Amino acid sequence: MSHIKSIRPIALSLFTLLVISGCSPAADAPPAFDGTRAYDMLKKQVDFGPRYPGAPGHDLMVEYMQAQLKPYADGVSVQEFARGVRNKRLVLHNIIAHFNPSAKKWVLLAAHWDSRPTADQEVNLLKQKTPIPGANDGASGVAALLELARVFAKQKPDVGVFIVLFDGEDYGPGESDMYLGAKYFAANLDTGAVVNGKQVKFEYGILLDMIGDKNLNIYQETASLKAAPDIVKKVWSAADKLGYKDVFIPEAKYSITDDHIPLIKAGIKCINVIDFDYGPWHTLDDTVDKCSPKSLKTVGDVISRVIYQEKSS
Repeated sequence: MSHIKSIRPIALSLFTLLVISGCSPAADAPPAFDGTRAYDMLKKQVDFGPRYPGAPGHDLMVEYMQAQLKPYADGVSVQEFARGVRNKRLVLHNIIAHFNPSAKKWVLLAAHWDSRPTADQEVNLLKQKTPIPGANDGASGVAALLELARVFAKQKPDVGVFIVLFDGEDYGPGESDMYLGAKYFAANLDTGAVVNGKQVKFEYGILLDMIGDKNLNIYQETASLKAAPDIVKKVWSAADKLGYKDVFIPEAKYSITDDHIPLIKAGIKCINVIDFDYGPWHTLDDTVDKCSPKSLKTVGDVISRVIYQEKSS
């Protein structure tokens, strides 16, 4: 009996140590990204109808994004600007939110929220004049970032985060009339990228575009690799560690002009996380059923891991 008694406290101590060590990683882990919640926000955006400048859904989206961000962000602002396009005066809005205002190191997360006013990839010429639903091309990146806002509020990351939702990315039809919000933000960092009256310098940026596709395959984008190879490596490494290597494929495939290009030109190391292998791109079939909560969660998990692994110094 004495022998058993002498072993029991040791066994209990070992058990206690295992429990404590087993719990500590969970305690340090970021809050879970809710793919279903993100998917519901994707559907809500599509329910507004077309979201290009001048459409009724455009104004509804401006209100919706602010309403979703204000309960979570430390600050939310609207960067309103006008642009003349083909004898039309477009009034556009970038929605900007920031988290952890006392941080010394900042990361930019971005997506575009507008939808394309023309389905120019439709075979039927008459259908080409119809606005696309923009479930994946527009709503998916926004949905992921709105859910990340909730995550950042629940557990503050060590670094500061800017979420910028760009308007006018997809207006077109030509590229001279696209990426309008990103171009404006990049040209006005002294007023848009500001916290407590001081301009923020971004360590790097990550753009999310078309990341809700059910059959998600995200290759590395070549302009991103050229501008910020270390950030590409950081994101794909996080995906690998999370078990998402089958989705975040460590191979270059496309060179894409997107909202990251104006940011790169403004001196921000920015990469584009995008699945460009998407059949319904710029067609009327870019609908909610082509997207999935699983895909949104996959990308959300990866971006969350990247942010929470960053240290302030």
